[in-house]
Amino acid sequence: MRLKTSLLSLLFLFSGAALKAQTNMETADETLKILVLFNTESGGTYKMAQEIALGVGRLQGAKAVLKQVPRIKALDKEKEKAFAAIPYASIDELLDYDGIAFGSAVHFGNMSADMRYFLDQSVGIWTARKLEGIPVTVFMSAGSGAGREAAILSFWNTLAIHGMLIVPTGIMGTADIDKSIAQGNTAFGASSLASAPGSARPSEGEKHIAALQGYALAKAAKGQKMMRMALGVDQKSENTAMRVNVIETRLKALNITLPDAPAPVGNYKPFKIVGNQVFINQIALKAGKLEHPGMIEKEVTEEQAKLATRQTLLNVLAILKQATGGDLDRVKQAVQLTGFFYTPAGYTKHAALMNEASNLLVEIFGEAGMHTRATVGASSLPMNSSVEIQAVFEID
Repeated sequence: MRLKTSLLSLLFLFSGAALKAQTNMETADETLKILVLFNTESGGTYKMAQEIALGVGRLQGAKAVLKQVPRIKALDKEKEKAFAAIPYASIDELLDYDGIAFGSAVHFGNMSADMRYFLDQSVGIWTARKLEGIPVTVFMSAGSGAGREAAILSFWNTLAIHGMLIVPTGIMGTADIDKSIAQGNTAFGASSLASAPGSARPSEGEKHIAALQGYALAKAAKGQKMMRMALGVDQKSENTAMRVNVIETRLKALNITLPDAPAPVGNYKPFKIVGNQVFINQIALKAGKLEHPGMIEKEVTEEQAKLATRQTLLNVLAILKQATGGDLDRVKQAVQLTGFFYTPAGYTKHAALMNEASNLLVEIFGEAGMHTRATVGASSLPMNSSVEIQAVFEID
């Protein structure tokens, strides 16, 4: 009896989700946006990108946005190319789409250098897990065709690390194409044999598979979006849920407990948010008292100064946690640290002291903790503190 009740509950749960998804279907259609991002030199990959975009557009309400990857080196006579008017994309805008199709020429069994450099800039997006669950597909253009499958898989490695949902072509459309000429298509993604004889390239068969691939991507993106809507979460909140307490978990692993955020002792705020940047300034307070106060090398040893520096950074992070509403996973990156040290004239070891703060920040935040830095000697600091740190962070 209990088993039957549980099964009925599950049926009601799934039917409710399906009903909610059906109710929201039109909304999902209206807002579905797919990025078709390519890199090309001769234009072959651009032609494939156009076919991918056409396939996306076959799904009602789905919209394809064509963009190029920025170039490491300017292309000769680029303004004369058919794709010259296609705008360049930025790495951050990958987050704005419901699905992404990546396209590149094949370079020695790999993606192009321009595409590789572009994806290498996505480390911050990866550590924040922003692309997890987003459908993605890959298409390519190859001269002789050598290495095209390896090249598509080289994309897949990076996209899988991001946790994206990879949409392959399988054998879709292969029964419909002209088999009397060489075709570049693979089970992993559409490709064009740019220099193969027998027809203009991309061939009609290659374009056909590319359009089907775009349509398959749009369907996958729509399905993902409808499911999120049925569950009542958007992509941003879903990603947040999947990465709950990443930084808190890391703090526990490092056996670090953040102190209570020090209260202001004057007519000022402990932090200020301007745009998406947080500005913080702290000294070496611990439980309301200064940690190792006084001049370094006179009243404070260098080892004590390092402990005071560590405590000051922990105070900065306590304020940062307050600024992010208790969610340190909202921190996109550390931007700048400036350390002030109460030192005698002629002191030169400021950088060694400041390393205590820099190393700790990177331990906690990883790559996102990397920052620019300045260190300054001071003839005195507030409340006789041996250390003061100014910090700037970027947050979501």
